[in-house]
Amino acid sequence: MRAIALSLSFINNDSSTDQLKQWLKGEAARLGPGQQLPSTRWIIQDRHVSPLTVTRALAELGREGVVVIRPGAGTFVAEPRDRGHVDPAAYSWQTVALAERSVDAAGLSPLADPPHADGVISLATGYLHPSLMPLAALRAALARAARSPDAWDRPPASGLHGLRAWFAQAAGPGTDAADVLVTSGGQGALSAAFRALVPAGAPLLVESPTYPGALAAARAAGIRPVPVPVDRDGIIPGHLAEAFARTGAQALLCQPRYHNPTGAVLADGRRQAVLAVAAAAGAFVIEDDCARWLSHGQRPPAPLLADDADGRVVYLTSLTKAASPSLRIGALIARGPAASRLRAVRAVDDMFVSRPLQEAALELVTSPAWERHRKNLSQSLGRRSAALLGAVSRYLPAVSVWLPAGGMHLWATLPRDTDDGQTAEAAGRNQVIVMPGRPFFPAEAPAPYLRLTFCAAADEAELVTGVRRLAAAAPALTRPAL
Repeated sequence: MRAIALSLSFINNDSSTDQLKQWLKGEAARLGPGQQLPSTRWIIQDRHVSPLTVTRALAELGREGVVVIRPGAGTFVAEPRDRGHVDPAAYSWQTVALAERSVDAAGLSPLADPPHADGVISLATGYLHPSLMPLAALRAALARAARSPDAWDRPPASGLHGLRAWFAQAAGPGTDAADVLVTSGGQGALSAAFRALVPAGAPLLVESPTYPGALAAARAAGIRPVPVPVDRDGIIPGHLAEAFARTGAQALLCQPRYHNPTGAVLADGRRQAVLAVAAAAGAFVIEDDCARWLSHGQRPPAPLLADDADGRVVYLTSLTKAASPSLRIGALIARGPAASRLRAVRAVDDMFVSRPLQEAALELVTSPAWERHRKNLSQSLGRRSAALLGAVSRYLPAVSVWLPAGGMHLWATLPRDTDDGQTAEAAGRNQVIVMPGRPFFPAEAPAPYLRLTFCAAADEAELVTGVRRLAAAAPALTRPAL
C-alpha cells in the first residue's frame, strides 16, 4: 500500500507541475516579454500547490526559454533574445562544485578556429589553408586505408609497426621503431610527455615565448611553467643553466627547429651546450619538433635527438601542421624507463589511436605524393613569408620583424607604448584576425608583440590585404620608428 501511495504521489506531483506550467505560460503570454511573474509565495497560496511543484515548474520553463530566473530579483518573462537560451543562473551551482579553474585555453582558440564570417582574413590560425593541403593525396590515402581488410581491427597500443618505423626513420639514424609511440597529434604528445615526466606541482622550464598550447597543457597537469628567454639563435644556455639551478627543475621543453612563435632555429654552437646543461641538472629535454616539415627551402638541421646518447631527449612530432588539421597523428620517441612511463600514460588516456587514421597516415607518407607535397609546401611557405614580411615593412614601418628559415609565423615587435591585446581586438573589428603576443609568455612579456601567420590565408594577395587592414585598424603601427 505504501508503494502505491508513493506512486500516486509522484503522479499527482507530475500532474500538478504540468498544470502549473500551463498556467504560468498563460501568465507569461498575458504579461509580455520582460515583465515580472508573481512571486513564488503568491503562486503557492493562489494556486494551492507545494513549493516543490513551483520550483520544478519554473526550472522547466527556464530550460525551455519561457522565463528567466534572476536570483534575488524574481522570475521574468523571457525577452525574445533570451528564447532558446538557458538562464545562466540555472548553472550557478557548478561554480561551487568546480572550484578553482585549472585549465585555461583562452589563448588557443584563434590558433585553431577558422574565420567565422565571410571576408575575414586570418593571420592567426595555425593550420594550412586548404589550397596548401595535399587534399587529393589525403583522399586517396583514406580510400586505400578503408579498403584494407583489417582497417577496423584494434591496432597495437603503441601504433602500427609500419607507421612507427617511418617516424623512426624520419627522426634520423639510431632511432628504432620500438622507441616510437603513435599519438593523437602533437597536443596529445605534449600532454602525455608532461604528465609522464614532470610531477604535479613541479617546475617545467619552457622557452619564453613559447606555444600557448604547451603552457595550457602544463598548467592543466598542475605543472608550473618557468620561463627561459630565447633570441634569434634559440634558447640561451647561460639563462638555462641559471634556471635549472634556481628551480631544481627536472625537464625542459624546447623547439630547436622553427620555434613557434619566433621561427628561430637553435644555433649549432648552442646544441651541445643545451644538452650539457640538462645533463648537469639530471633533467629531460622534451623536444617539440612539430614544425619539422615546414622549412622554407633550406635543409633543416637534425633534431637534438640525433645527438642524444643516454635517453635524455624525449622527442615529439606531428603530421598535422604539414598535412591537415584533421590528420591528428603524431609520435613520441623515448628510450628507457621514460618510454614505459609514456606508454602507460597513453594507455590511460585513450588506449590507442584510431586504426583507420593510422592506416591513412601511413598510406600518405609512404606514397610519392608526400615528397612532392613537402617540396611544394616548402616553396609556398617561403614565398608567403617573404610576401608577408614585405607587406609589414611597407604598411607597418613601426613594427620590427625578421624573416625565419621555416615555420608558419612572423614574430612582430610593436612599439613599446602599444597594447597588443587592444591592437588584436581592433584588427578583428576590421576583418583581420591576429594573435597578441601576451599568451605566448609564461610570465610578463618584455614588450608588446603580434604573431602574424602566413599559412591560413588564401594566397599572397590576401596576406597583403590583411596587413593593410591591420594598418587601418592600428594607425600607431604605420608611423615610422624614430
